[in-house]
Amino acid sequence: MQTPRSDFTRRALVTGGSRGIGAEICRELGRRGCFVAVNYSKSAEKAEAVAKECGGAAYRADMSSPDEINTMVSDLGGAGVLILNAGVSLMSQVQDTTPEMLRRLISVDLEGAYNTVSVNAKYQIREKFGRIVLISSMWGVVGASCESAYSAAKAGLIGLTRSLAKELGPSGITVNCVCPGLIMTDMNAALSPETVASLCEETPLGRVGYPADIARAVAFLVGADAEFITGQVITVDGGLSL
Repeated sequence: MQTPRSDFTRRALVTGGSRGIGAEICRELGRRGCFVAVNYSKSAEKAEAVAKECGGAAYRADMSSPDEINTMVSDLGGAGVLILNAGVSLMSQVQDTTPEMLRRLISVDLEGAYNTVSVNAKYQIREKFGRIVLISSMWGVVGASCESAYSAAKAGLIGLTRSLAKELGPSGITVNCVCPGLIMTDMNAALSPETVASLCEETPLGRVGYPADIARAVAFLVGADAEFITGQVITVDGGLSL
């Protein structure tokens, strides 16, 4: 699929953009004037619907496939704004986590982000402009029991953020990381009302988060007001991880 050529600085690619946090990021960036490429792996219908809402286009690529990532970014012509949101979760005790389970999670959550940056960076470096935001998790900051693989992958995104900020900064590219806390998405839909209420009690702001809370933080980091902010890790969790 060829994308209508928009101004590079307003062309945004959101991985994992078909639902949840990713979909809301797409909508928010669309409202702020970006042409949004909504990446998806399997949810074509949902991705098309989000793309229609934000005036963008849907692009399929499995984040565990470097070849598919390369094709997607090439078809898009690169993106000035890159949001690395795609990810899978895994709740498993370390002794029950097989190498195959670990490999699948790392290939999507960490390698997928790395490979997407790698392919897209040549466009941003050429244009001397880029805004990159990686979506990690509060568990990447503090760790989560029974989610060691997920926490490790998300911690890897934090390290990647800081390294890329140093490496790409001379080319006018900012790189930041947002770490969501408990956000009410499909991923957390199975939580019982009692568990949600308990987590709210532990949160200084006294409530759960919503995809819009993350989308607004991302929009700030890619906007003009944050042009001198890079290498930062911002935890958006209402204070839960304090």
